[in-house]
Amino acid sequence: MTELVPQCQNLSTQVNSLLELLHQEPSLRPQYDTTAIAASLKKAISPQFEIVFAGAFSAGKSMLINALLERELLYSAEGHATGTECYIHYADVDQERVVLTFLSEAEIGEQVKALCDRLQIPAYTNINQPETIKFLTEQSHEIIKHEGGENRSDKAKQAKALLLLLEGFTHNRAHIKTLNYATYSMEQFNFSNLAEAATYARRGSNSSVLKKVEYYCHHSLLKDGNILVDTPGIDAPVKKDAELAYAKIQHPDTSAVVCVLKPASAGDMAIEETELLEKMRSNLGIRDRVFYVFNRIDQTWYAPQLRQRLDNLIQSEFRDISRVYKTSALLGFYASQIKHTNGSNRFGLDTIFAESVKQIGGEEENPQFVSEFNNYCANSGKLTRTDFKVSVHGYETPNQNYVRILNEWEQPLINQLIADSGIEDFRNAITRYLTEEKRPQLFAILADDLQPLCINLRQYYLDNYRELERQPRDIEAMKAQELTRLHQELKEVGIEFKNQIAHEVNEVIVKADAAFEQDFKKLQSRMVEYLDELVRNFSVQNANRRATLSHPRNQTVPLIAILVEALYYLANELEDVLIEETNRLIMAFYQRLLDRIRQSECYRKLFRLLGNDGGVEDQLKQVEKSVIDALVNEAKIECDRYVRESPRFYDEGQFSIYQFRQTLEKTTQGYDCSSIIEAEPAIRQLLKLDFDPKVSKTIQKDFRSAINLTLKTHLLPMADQQAELIFQQHDKAREYLGQSLDKEAQEKIERNEKSQSQIKDKIEEYNQAVSGINGCLQAMQVYERQLPLISQEDLKSKEILVEVCDENN
Repeated sequence: MTELVPQCQNLSTQVNSLLELLHQEPSLRPQYDTTAIAASLKKAISPQFEIVFAGAFSAGKSMLINALLERELLYSAEGHATGTECYIHYADVDQERVVLTFLSEAEIGEQVKALCDRLQIPAYTNINQPETIKFLTEQSHEIIKHEGGENRSDKAKQAKALLLLLEGFTHNRAHIKTLNYATYSMEQFNFSNLAEAATYARRGSNSSVLKKVEYYCHHSLLKDGNILVDTPGIDAPVKKDAELAYAKIQHPDTSAVVCVLKPASAGDMAIEETELLEKMRSNLGIRDRVFYVFNRIDQTWYAPQLRQRLDNLIQSEFRDISRVYKTSALLGFYASQIKHTNGSNRFGLDTIFAESVKQIGGEEENPQFVSEFNNYCANSGKLTRTDFKVSVHGYETPNQNYVRILNEWEQPLINQLIADSGIEDFRNAITRYLTEEKRPQLFAILADDLQPLCINLRQYYLDNYRELERQPRDIEAMKAQELTRLHQELKEVGIEFKNQIAHEVNEVIVKADAAFEQDFKKLQSRMVEYLDELVRNFSVQNANRRATLSHPRNQTVPLIAILVEALYYLANELEDVLIEETNRLIMAFYQRLLDRIRQSECYRKLFRLLGNDGGVEDQLKQVEKSVIDALVNEAKIECDRYVRESPRFYDEGQFSIYQFRQTLEKTTQGYDCSSIIEAEPAIRQLLKLDFDPKVSKTIQKDFRSAINLTLKTHLLPMADQQAELIFQQHDKAREYLGQSLDKEAQEKIERNEKSQSQIKDKIEEYNQAVSGINGCLQAMQVYERQLPLISQEDLKSKEILVEVCDENN
């Protein structure tokens, strides 16, 4: 791109100045992703503008570039022929040149293997061996012969590509390094001009082993830093080639894309083409700078169904058709070349197409263009409503028909062919965009990206400046304002405290308090483990002893008495553990709650306004005690209910009643203590069957609900009362603040003045940057995208403006 105009020389500094101002404001910074601004700035000031031609292989990318430049620079053939990246830069007439970069031997070997896999040829990894080259060459020729010619099928085209790769490696072995790329100037090949170098690079066998070709060509389209980039096919059989194409589409240096699509010849979009469109949309360096070209449009001239499918596709998938083009690059390019020929050289058959017109068995070969030209004249229907009365004779060879027709109609027919090929329209559109629209659009996009940032920065500065402008400037006025605000501040502190308590309680209820959940899981585990321990260590002998002490007249103890003693024993022991764990749980919760309150903003405000916490900690300690008392009572009630057998304990069909009967049978074997002691394991199992569901219900459901409800019914009313109590301490706060308000008022006035001065400095920096950017936009004739400044009139507060208006009225 040409050097920036003087008004835009500091554009990067000015934009970065705005980004730095944004970075200084923490409240605004999270609202903006400045990636788009950075990308659009880079494009606006970049000296280069890369236009990447991307699409599937055989889509006609290279031929389209040749047609645009009206020069045969790039290799173009059916099928995948090369993984070469081609860059075409601008050069003065006497500075045209070519720089060649060769693939490494390792990469060529990978491509050979990929093609062999595709063609189902046994892979030979060492391409340095002559026998390997010979075998693969023979196999490729066999495939082409079997398919009926090198252009008759995709498989034949792939075989041809393998032949060219092997031939290119053999002929250029001296220029190829084992692992690294090798770069040469055209002088190192003894080429005297670009045409010779381009002819060498364009030759299929050479092109197949070139990694990169850089052309420096004299053409008006390439001025102003424009670079045309030809990429490998996105569906290339060599994975690295396809990845290279996608990587280039996503690269930040890519500024625009010419997407060359095949539906004109295939009828539908390929999966790779759809993926290509998606990847383009994700590149901020491209934005809407995409041109869609449906090449090989001539194939729709002979197939009405294909034409209809293409029209339907464009209508359904492309809303903006202003950048959708239909071309036949082959017809357009060669038509532009034969404009400079005449009958003496058979309209290029003896010059342009000399290599293609080779006599085999006394007959000339027909160049592809000649066949397509004759088809255009005879079958396309494009000449039906014109003055051209063209006839194609079956008794003449294609070349004879070609020469005769052009001798009859000459330049007018060639011009008609160029017009029908669509190349002229596409070239005019690209030229108009690059020479007239590109630069203003790049700056307009930058301005659009900056606009929201500038609007919000401006409003932020104005709001803060006006707010500071409204603040008192003397100590007494500041003191009066602070005392006036005291009433509202106390109310706000009370509300903040109440909201924080409500939040903490809700976190427990919805199980979002991780520390509380961990402590409650410990309570659950302790209850389960202690129950297992109690059952495991339960002594029938001790239970028997307690039962006989209760009934001194009897020595025989019934099984039911043993079970009663066991029920009371287990229930009371579990009650002690539940109370102990509840105390630990609630005390830990209140300690965390107190710590969070102490770290809160409302707690700090209380000390600033009252010099103390307003009784918050005392209230929390009182509520802690009342919560513990309430939950201890809940624990006692819960465990007292364990004494009663489970409702289904005696149900028929339950394992517990079966176990009870088995135990009873054992204890009735005798009437002394030994028979019951022998049944101890069965009694323990019976107790576990009874207590497991009771304890599980407590720790999984009932007691947690009791905790949630208790916290809610104790803490929330306390928070309401404390908020009201804080609000009622207005007199104390006024008295306390009065002791330090002089100093605080003075400090606040100084802070306000300092803040206002800082905002003024930022506004000055903002205006300086925006003025510079606006000057650049004007120089680029982007008048409608001016960014907003901050004037002295803007700095006046709304109240001042109203007063001025009232005085004027």
